[in-house]
Amino acid sequence: MLLNAFHMNCVSHIQHGLWVRDDTRQLEYTQLEPWVELAQILEKGCFDALFLADVIGLYDTYRGGPETSILEGMQVPVNDPALLIPAMAHVTEHLGFAFTSSVLQTHPFTFARQISTLDHLTRGRVAWNVVTSYLSNAAASLGLGGLPSHDERYERADEYLDVTYKLWEGSWEDDAVLRDTQRRMYADPAKVHPIHHAGKHYEVVGPHLCEPSPQRTPLLFQAGSSTRGRQFAAKHAECVFIVTSRSSLSGSASIIQDIRTQAVRQGRRPEDVRFFQGLTPVVGGTEAEAKAKEAAFIEQANMEGSLAHMSGSIGVDLGTINLDQPLATFDFQSVRGSVKGLIESSPDKSATFRDLIRSRMLRQFLTGTPEQIADELQAWFEAGVDGFNLVYTVTPGTFVDFIDGVVPVLQARGLVQRAYAPGPLRQKLFGEARLPKRHPAAAYRRG
Repeated sequence: MLLNAFHMNCVSHIQHGLWVRDDTRQLEYTQLEPWVELAQILEKGCFDALFLADVIGLYDTYRGGPETSILEGMQVPVNDPALLIPAMAHVTEHLGFAFTSSVLQTHPFTFARQISTLDHLTRGRVAWNVVTSYLSNAAASLGLGGLPSHDERYERADEYLDVTYKLWEGSWEDDAVLRDTQRRMYADPAKVHPIHHAGKHYEVVGPHLCEPSPQRTPLLFQAGSSTRGRQFAAKHAECVFIVTSRSSLSGSASIIQDIRTQAVRQGRRPEDVRFFQGLTPVVGGTEAEAKAKEAAFIEQANMEGSLAHMSGSIGVDLGTINLDQPLATFDFQSVRGSVKGLIESSPDKSATFRDLIRSRMLRQFLTGTPEQIADELQAWFEAGVDGFNLVYTVTPGTFVDFIDGVVPVLQARGLVQRAYAPGPLRQKLFGEARLPKRHPAAAYRRG
């Protein structure tokens, strides 16, 4: 069972409003010390990686502007996640670091150098979460004249990855670097090649500016769940982040089977793709203690921040909806399809829309004693999920509670590692440091 901590270089990531509590370090996100502490805690707990989310833009759909997001610190202000990694890597030996970067925000030639630098500095412990962006504000701020269509963004992502694969895998041969002090030859020019990429979105001559790093291509994460997103994952991804209902293990199994089947059609193997379910653990010494903690979190959570987040995610201004209106009285002809889907998901139509949002928040929590939480994680694992992206309520407390309480139970069951395997991050997870020959990136290798 693989374990990632899910975090973001901002004040409020997923569980909004809890930054006001005294037992969280969210207000210190601009300082290095809390991040260094977190990395050391996670490595002590044998976590596989710290997964850093990111957005390049504002959530400004709710009530027609960004004011709520700014007021609540809801993923704004947000700092660059990649710049945290070297400091955390310096105080750890094995913990992996995944960070999110959109294909819209950085030219692939520049990004390839950034990744190679991080892979060198971490000794091969870096992963990239590939995203295509969905916030209109991001496109406006990047001068794109509007957000490209969903499928066009994935088309751009396919070419973006082709460029980076060529740079990482094909530009420098394995034996290009000599470091020969006697002959004063650092590298053999005959074994460093331009890539001459000319495509619809990018023209890159190359060569790559960095010598080969331990993994060359970073471990690849992806989180798209649409039809096109699943196609992209089947072709490129090694790790896929999913969020499905705890009440429906079959929903996870269906997504996993679909992507793995498509991966096989691409010439890959089912085991080439690992799946991570998102959950928020709330651990208590007793069930009553855990439920009391959960109730306190829900009471202190900020509804406005959650609505601003959801509005940006689905592209619908939920600020126009009467939160205290019973679901049964909604006119389905006047609400957008995504909102209609939210309402239809509730079995209790006498509940209000506010109740519905609160229940969705509650469904994200996995609450109980260490043994109860371990039981649920084991059920997910046996249903085909490979691991978990664990979302915090308070940081680092959520992870400390999980490591002190749940990890020993999972280790006793033989479900979680007690020590790290050697080598770079991909080798720890898949047994080899570089992408296998059946991955499309391998087509650009020389020799």
